[in-house]
Amino acid sequence: MLDILRGRGVNGANGEKVGLGSIRRPVIGLALGGGAARGFAHIGIMRTLLANGIVPDVVVGTSIGAAVGGAYAADRLDALEDWARSLQGVRNILGYLDIRLNGSGLIGGEKLASRLEESIGQTLIEDLPMKYASVATEVRTGHEIWLTRGRLVEAMRASYALPGIFSPVMIGDRWLVDGALVNPVPVSAARALGAEIVIAVNLSTDIFTHSTTIHAHGAMPVPVATPVAEEVPAKRRFPRIFSPEKTVKREFFGSAGRPGISSVMIDAFNIMQDRITRARLAGDPPDLLITPRVGQFGWFDFHRAEDLIAHGARAAERALESIQETIHVLAPAPQGDAPKAVE
Repeated sequence: MLDILRGRGVNGANGEKVGLGSIRRPVIGLALGGGAARGFAHIGIMRTLLANGIVPDVVVGTSIGAAVGGAYAADRLDALEDWARSLQGVRNILGYLDIRLNGSGLIGGEKLASRLEESIGQTLIEDLPMKYASVATEVRTGHEIWLTRGRLVEAMRASYALPGIFSPVMIGDRWLVDGALVNPVPVSAARALGAEIVIAVNLSTDIFTHSTTIHAHGAMPVPVATPVAEEVPAKRRFPRIFSPEKTVKREFFGSAGRPGISSVMIDAFNIMQDRITRARLAGDPPDLLITPRVGQFGWFDFHRAEDLIAHGARAAERALESIQETIHVLAPAPQGDAPKAVE
């Protein structure tokens, strides 16, 4: 079957060549879900699919899925992977975070957008060699927006603009933020763009497993008070001179005793995304679902790209047999051929 998908013929029962004229190659769609740094697993998944002759005709993505999918569609996946593997250490990552103390997000996003633009340039979505869509959410209305034309970099940026972290992006006359608010794994967009077989990637499968309800919970018992030595007045100190930007960066990731701003927002976003993903996939399931086990990685673990890419590759390898079987079963009949009656 893979020989046919790659465009090569295979030998029939009598030794004759059977090629694409006998089995039309189905239109394959790839729906890449959101998950911040976990999205580097998409790179390993795409590498494995392509190496086995499974080439998508339609690519749609939400958040980091839109970025990886867009890089592939623009033939810049190599550049994205090289950049991802170069992110070594938290300090390197912080260099891309242009912290703001005012505005509608903690991070302006210009530094990251500039890095994307260096690689992708002024590429327009309508000039890509395949169908592509980036999913975003309109701030005021909650509309699900499919970006299918215009500058590719802007479409990527709008889709990963996590509310409160990244500033919203204006495209046309709409302020847009992360598409995971409405469609974390955009199977519906892939089908709407003509995909006959949809392979979806969900990065949040193993984050919460099956969450439950705690029926009875309250305050912890108050411990018995113990005598406390009389406090000695602290020595007078001169006020520290600090940089507001450094302070925000220090507080961004929190500490052992208290979650930081990013931790609270990301955990809340994870919970919401998990619930929405379950509901959307139940109502419109893909033909195949790849679920890399990346729950142990944090949303800002961009410096762990090598491990994430490897996890994605392994997940795709586990799914290869099912993908090939599904393509064989769902491959459309040749045009003009009537379906054979079952005896």
